Amino acid sequence: MNNALFRDLKRLTAMVEPAEWMHSDGWRLGYHLMPPIGWLNDPNGLCQFRGEYHVFYQYAPFDPHGGVKFWGHYKSADMIRWTQCPVMLYSDNTWDIHGVYSGSCLVDEDKMYLYYTGNVKHPGDYDYITTGRGHNTALAVSEDGMQPVSDQLLMENKDYPANLTCHVRDPKVWKQDGKYYMVQGARTKEDIGELLVFESEDKVNWNHINTITTPEKFGYMWECPDLYEVDGQWILAFSPQGIERDGMRFQNIYTCGYFPLYGDFRGEYTLGEFVESDFGFDYYAPQSFLDENGRRICIGWMGMPDADYTNPTADAELGWQHCLTVPCEVHYENGILTMNPVREIAALRADECEMQCSGVTAAAVNEMADVLFEPCTQEWEMILHDCLKIRYADGILSMTFLNGGYGRTERVVPVEQLRNLRLLIDRSTVELFANDGAVCMRTRCYPEGSGRGLEIHGDGLLTTYRMQSIQIIKEDGK
Repeated sequence: MNNALFRDLKRLTAMVEPAEWMHSDGWRLGYHLMPPIGWLNDPNGLCQFRGEYHVFYQYAPFDPHGGVKFWGHYKSADMIRWTQCPVMLYSDNTWDIHGVYSGSCLVDEDKMYLYYTGNVKHPGDYDYITTGRGHNTALAVSEDGMQPVSDQLLMENKDYPANLTCHVRDPKVWKQDGKYYMVQGARTKEDIGELLVFESEDKVNWNHINTITTPEKFGYMWECPDLYEVDGQWILAFSPQGIERDGMRFQNIYTCGYFPLYGDFRGEYTLGEFVESDFGFDYYAPQSFLDENGRRICIGWMGMPDADYTNPTADAELGWQHCLTVPCEVHYENGILTMNPVREIAALRADECEMQCSGVTAAAVNEMADVLFEPCTQEWEMILHDCLKIRYADGILSMTFLNGGYGRTERVVPVEQLRNLRLLIDRSTVELFANDGAVCMRTRCYPEGSGRGLEIHGDGLLTTYRMQSIQIIKEDGK
């Protein structure tokens, strides 16, 4: 920390980041967090510290297609006005030289304890699955929430169970019953995904106490685990890799979702049925945290690794890719995990317009909008910006690209009865919440041409708002 490599990486990052926040391209987002330049993926270290919300994220500023990862950083007092902070963690240690990978934040003793995976790929003829890779669990501590005062290696490959590959990563840490617990995703040598449970008395020395898995193989790797209790139910959320499509289930190359967990994660437990968290094209690696008001808030990555569709903003002249979802409040209701945008988002609304739709109705919808629809019939469709068709018929909710999908085609989900729908539209993103957040579909969407607006085919009550941009200022960290 503060070695020559750190100083050079900090200097290089400052050189490539734009002096002004907003670019001129029409696909940069107004109220979603995105990288200043380059690449963004998993949200990391989500927390509230001394009254401010902190969002860290996987950040590769030098290449919009990826590259060496750091922890980028935003903070906010209200999730409306944000500060772009200096990078919190650079890949400047021997245990994270090829990337500061995903992890979490434990707020304890008025400090931030940032747990992460340090990635090392050794040179040689390796497959980087069973050999050649170091996946190291590390801890950085920050006293002010802006820069670390220490950084240390806690565990490396030899410290994990012997039946595992080199793929052990993404520590999620919390305090419970006077002790500290950590879960990490893992891949066995038999290509079976599972979850490791660790326990600690001091936040530094960790013991493996349990392994959570399924009786039958469920994917080859469980990434980005999140284990928490909400509304009296324990939830094991993660992003499994290696699940084959099954009809309308698992339509993306990778999925994410949750098992309800019954019993004690430290000992005897059972898992309920796996439920997907999102049925759109672009949602992966969600993470949650508990804020100071007791709300369980979740943020996901609006992207999909290894997908066969693309994002045009990654082109050299634009030079950025991906964003995060809006923060959502999580509840467990009637056996279903629901997600709805936090109430703070409503402060961005302006120019309310309410209309009763019948037959074919055209509505003026801004490039940034919040749209609510309560259908009167169980068959209808809407077309957004001549680009994306959303349809409900025969108990199926579908999202189909007419153009602007850049390889995205169609996603479908069974919904027995659709009562209401909410769309958050933001220049090149659409977040869909149906039945009060019981069903979610998120996608990147790139409208082309002059056709803007919303066309409704069907009957129902439509309410639209123009959405204002979040405020972002840049803190130079000098």
